[in-house]
Amino acid sequence: MPSIDLTGKVAVVTGSGRGLGLAYAQALAAHGASVVVNDVDEAVAEAAVKSVIEAGGKAVAEVVPVGTTEAAERLVDRAVEEFGRLDILVTNAGILRDKVLWKMTDDDFDAVITTHLKGTFTCARAAAVRMREQGEGGTLILVGSPAGQRGNFGQTNYAAAKAGIAAFARTWAMELGRANITVNAIVPVAATAMTETIPAFAPYVEALKNGEPFPDFLRKGEGFGTPEDCAALVPFLASGAARGITGQAIGIGGDKVALWSHPQEIRAAYADGGWTPETLADVFPTSVGAELQTVGIPAPKFPEV
Repeated sequence: MPSIDLTGKVAVVTGSGRGLGLAYAQALAAHGASVVVNDVDEAVAEAAVKSVIEAGGKAVAEVVPVGTTEAAERLVDRAVEEFGRLDILVTNAGILRDKVLWKMTDDDFDAVITTHLKGTFTCARAAAVRMREQGEGGTLILVGSPAGQRGNFGQTNYAAAKAGIAAFARTWAMELGRANITVNAIVPVAATAMTETIPAFAPYVEALKNGEPFPDFLRKGEGFGTPEDCAALVPFLASGAARGITGQAIGIGGDKVALWSHPQEIRAAYADGGWTPETLADVFPTSVGAELQTVGIPAPKFPEV
């Protein structure tokens, strides 16, 4: 079993004051990386840094909301000023403004797109510039979501941003390959403040707070666990063991890790000279449309009581 050693590597983890982001930062530090912790709340960021240092790691805080070029450059500059370089970027920062389409405001949409999608773009761009200057490769780990892979009711803004982030990974893997910079999207599923609001999961999340472990049907069947369960993927992808992995979307949660497929054509039909609306209406139901794809995140399957 290969040893995952990130000693000498430097990471920026956006939105890492709590939850999944904190778990990523702690996991990177536990494997030797120095970490720039980021949050919009100074007290939360400093508490996260303290937790890393008390565990024997190295970390500093940079308090700034991601989204702008200026914020991205501050994060990269802080890594270089404190630790001399940048090797790993994890774009975890995010917010929610859930509403159905006809009730979603421009502000609801723009706020989520700015933090998730533009924040990932600006931070990745700043990191890529620095990594290319260093000439020693690097790792971009972009945080996606099942909502971006399949859609989710009430999450127009969030699902669109996360779908875009998966597309970023595929595109940047091609653009940065010659610089030996790997780019992957991860698709975590964990007990967080977000999933605690889902009625089916809420009792199990509450039980976890009281010290009761998740049952196997959640950890294996649903791939649902703690933030710490998801964190293992981050130091792995940042390590030499994963240098051949790029442009992928990889899910993790509980006891499960999975590779998501890329969107691709699954059925095709042809008509000499092209199609008309009438020929489409005649052929589509029994050819291309014979097995239409489902939408939305599948409902969890719990054992019958």
